[in-house]
Formats: sequence, C-alpha cells, structure tokens
Amino acid sequence: MWFHIDGAFGALGALSPQIRPLLAGIEQADSIAFDFHKWGQVPYDAGCLLVRDEQTALRTFATEAAYLRRDERGLAAGRPWPCDLGPDLSRGFRALKVWYTFKALGADRIARAIEHTCAVARRLAARIDAEPELERVAPVPLNIVCFRYRFAAHPDRENAALVADLHESGVAAPSTTTIGGCLAIRCAIVNHRTRAADVDALIDAVLAIGRRRNAGSPG
Repeated sequence: MWFHIDGAFGALGALSPQIRPLLAGIEQADSIAFDFHKWGQVPYDAGCLLVRDEQTALRTFATEAAYLRRDERGLAAGRPWPCDLGPDLSRGFRALKVWYTFKALGADRIARAIEHTCAVARRLAARIDAEPELERVAPVPLNIVCFRYRFAAHPDRENAALVADLHESGVAAPSTTTIGGCLAIRCAIVNHRTRAADVDALIDAVLAIGRRRNAGSPG
C-alpha cells in the first residue's frame, strides 16, 4: 500500500521544535503534499509534494516522447526534467518563491512565525472561553479555532449570517465549517502579521453583531 499524507498547512509544523512532536509518524509516509502559501508565508499558490522514492515518481510520470528527447548539452541536457516527476508537462516556476523565502528568512524564522500563529490562536480560544455568549466547538492544538455565538434560535442560520456580516464590515474574514452537525465560525490563523489586537477586534465584532441579531435587528 502507498501511504500518502495530505499535509495541507499542518505538515510545515515539522519546522517547529514545539509542534514537531504532534506530527510523530509523518516520516513514515511514502509521499506528503502541503502548501507553502499557507504556513510558509509564500504568496498563493505554492503546492508542494515530497516523494520518498524518486524512481517511483519517474516510473509513473516520465514520458520518453520524441519531442522530449534528452541531450548531453544545451537546454535539453540534465536529468531528471521537472516534467518527469509529476503530471504537468508545462508549469510555472513556483519553486522560486519557496526557495527565495527560505534564503531570505531561513527555516528557523518560518518556524517562529508558525509558533506565533499558534500562540495567537490560543489567545483567541481564551477570549472565546471567557465569554458566556460564545462557545468553542473544537480543541485548539494548532492554529485553527472553531466557535459559535449562542443564538437563542436558528443558531446555524444566524451564525452563517454573522460571518457574512463580519465579511461586509471589513473587520475580519473567517470562514464557516460544520462540526458535530452544527455550523461553526472557523478562524485559521496563518499570517505572521496577525496579532492579539486583531483577535480582540474579531471577538468584539462577533459579540456586537451577535447581540444585535439576537435582539432581532440583523441590520
């Protein structure tokens, strides 16, 4: 069997000594996919794939077409070609921004940015837990916080409307998800510039909008 891990943003937590223990076992994967445009602070898009055995990728994807003839010199020299390692024959130079970020910041600084977002998420969770009008609906092991406003009626519909109100206000842009069959406000904190003040502004806005909607005046 092929053991693949969809690491999305989470795999980059391996850069942090604090988070790495939570990812124990990831090193056993045959392949890992993840996005540097999330926790890696790289502009969208920068999807990456690590494959343990290069020969397996070459056997799967390499194409020996006549118009792709390799040579010893010139532009056709060098092996493997990038197109030998994936389904795309032509592709943009996404690797440049990943390389440049590592050269400019270094792995340790990227790791500190990751740790910072987790600290901000814990601050957000603490604010939620301290407000009787709010309820957290999932643990916060990393940087994602899911919660709801305790509406008196139609909580799913009202929380969805609350998120739309937040978007239109320009204060914050959380998404929504479903946990345990209930709609929740989902805050994924990945930007290294997010601070405690942003968390406070979000909670203040959620409380203000929630109270207004709970009173029957969504506008």
